[in-house]
Amino acid sequence: MAPVAAGVTADPEWVVGFAEHAERCGFESIVAVEHVVVGADYRSRYPYASSGRMELPDDCVIPDPLVLLTFLAGVTRRIGLATGLLVLPDHHPVPLAKRVATLDRLSGGRVRLVVGIGWMREEVEACGADFESRGRRTDESIAVMRALWAGGPASWSGEFFSFENLLCVPGPSQPGGVPIHIGGHSLAAARRAGRHGDGFQPLGLRGESLSAALSGMRRAAEEAGRDPESIELSLGGVLALKDEALADAESLGATRMVLSPKPRPDLEAVKDEMSAFSERMAL
Repeated sequence: MAPVAAGVTADPEWVVGFAEHAERCGFESIVAVEHVVVGADYRSRYPYASSGRMELPDDCVIPDPLVLLTFLAGVTRRIGLATGLLVLPDHHPVPLAKRVATLDRLSGGRVRLVVGIGWMREEVEACGADFESRGRRTDESIAVMRALWAGGPASWSGEFFSFENLLCVPGPSQPGGVPIHIGGHSLAAARRAGRHGDGFQPLGLRGESLSAALSGMRRAAEEAGRDPESIELSLGGVLALKDEALADAESLGATRMVLSPKPRPDLEAVKDEMSAFSERMAL
C-alpha cells in the first residue's frame, strides 16, 4: 500500500522510486487509497478507530488513485495496480468504466478495482450522491460497469442510471472485465462481496469480527448461487508482519495480504523495509 500518511504519494520522484522498488522486490501489486475531498473538521464517524477520527490529518495529501496508478503504469511493467479502496458513490459508473478500462488496456491487464460505499457523509454528498442510498447506488454501479465491459452495446434501466445501446471502447484487457473487489468493515460489505464481488477486502477487521464477516460473505454467496471459494480474500497488515500472522491469514482463506510500510518520507528507509520483507519471504 502506498504510504499516504507520509504525505509523499503526490511527489513524482518519491512515488516512482517506491513503485519501481516494489516491482523489483517481487510484490504483486501497488494499492492506492482515495478520498476525493475531506471535510475540514468533519462530523462523520470514522469506523476503523474508537476515536471516530482518521489517523490522517484532514489536509493529508491524497492524490486521485486512478491518476496515480496511470502514472505508475508508465514506469512499471509487471506489478499490479489496485485501488484500496475507491469510494464508488463518489463516481458516475459510465465515465468511471471508461477510465478503468483504459488504464487496464494501457497497462496490459494489471488493474484490480477495490470499491466501497464510503463513510464520510460530507464527501459523498459533495460528489452528488445521496448518503443514505449509497449502498444501493454502489450495487447498481458495479452492475453498470460490468454491462459496459461485456463487449457489445449495453442498455440499462435502474434506480439511479439509465441508458440504451452504448458502446464503451476500448474495453478492459482482462477477459471478463476488470475484477471488482469489495472493501469495508461492515456485514453489509461482506454480503455485498458475496453477492457481487470478485473479492473481499475487510482490512479493518480482526478476530471474531472478521470471522463473522467471512461467514456473512460466504452465506450471501451461496444464497446468490455463487461459489464462496471463488471470491478472493485480501487481508491487511504491516511489512513487519510475523510469520504466524501470515499463517493465520492463510488458514482463513486469504490469497493476498495488503501490507503497509511505516509512514515515513525517507524513501531509502521504506525501500530497505520492503527489501527485508521480500528477502524474508523469498518473493
